[in-house]
Amino acid sequence: MKIGVLGAGQMAEALVPHWLEAGHDVLIGGRTVPNAIALAKRLGARGGGLREAAQFGDVVVLAVLHGGIDATLREAGAPDGTLAGKPLLDCNNPVETERFTLDSRTGSSLAQQVSDSTGALVVKGLNLVHAEVWKQRARYHGQPLVVPIAGEDAAKEPVAALVRDLGAEPLDAGGLEQAQHLEAMAAVIIRLLFGGADELSAFQLEVGARP
Repeated sequence: MKIGVLGAGQMAEALVPHWLEAGHDVLIGGRTVPNAIALAKRLGARGGGLREAAQFGDVVVLAVLHGGIDATLREAGAPDGTLAGKPLLDCNNPVETERFTLDSRTGSSLAQQVSDSTGALVVKGLNLVHAEVWKQRARYHGQPLVVPIAGEDAAKEPVAALVRDLGAEPLDAGGLEQAQHLEAMAAVIIRLLFGGADELSAFQLEVGARP
């Protein structure tokens, strides 16, 4: 699979090695292109600009800080349809760190806003843990980390495959309307992390069947 990563920060550094190991072709795009190229070279991936990554990927991963998302999507070509119809994995959280609540001025999830502005097939996921978790193949009590994903059904299969390549187990949490609930879950974890909790802290879900 060809993966275009928008962002050359901690998440890209943590995720990309696993996807390369699984045999995917990855291009890391950044607003500061030399930084993206340097990270890509160190990891063994391709590097370039944001539009280049958006055009390259069969699946696109949005991995920048919340405050930089609008500018990132503009540079990636959102206004001219570069991302339209593509599976897009959104692993960001619109959480303000003063009261640790969602920045919900628009009344919709960040994932829905990304969908509206790009026409991409957006799936929310990988947003409930610190990047440090993804630097290892995340396991808790001997079991893979369970990763809820919520979004467009047509994009869930490739996103679920990428989650498994990280050593985790995807859990279908519903449609794009459920993304806001995953973002709210992240606010709880982020508050704990800012309070001094271990960077490997996580919700570990166990979904059982009724007897």
